[in-house]
Amino acid sequence: MKDSASAAKIFKALGDENRLHILNDLCGGEKCACDLLEDMKITQPTLSHHMKILCDSGIVKARKEGKWTHYSINPNGIKTVMGSLWKFVV
Repeated sequence: MKDSASAAKIFKALGDENRLHILNDLCGGEKCACDLLEDMKITQPTLSHHMKILCDSGIVKARKEGKWTHYSINPNGIKTVMGSLWKFVV
């Protein structure tokens, strides 16, 4: 059951075009929320919603610096994603 819940969070995170765009931006390295906002042309509350889903899935990690949050790809989260997908292949 725990594996299914974890996989559902991952697939939810990957199942949105905006979140995939964010992940693509983060492939270039850590980015401040302000930079993601500028790149995405979305509102701050919308970005916060997407980042919560990505962080809850474990794919992205957050780091606070002053009033801004910096986001980056979580390598361990990517391993979890790959493991979740691999279960469907084997």
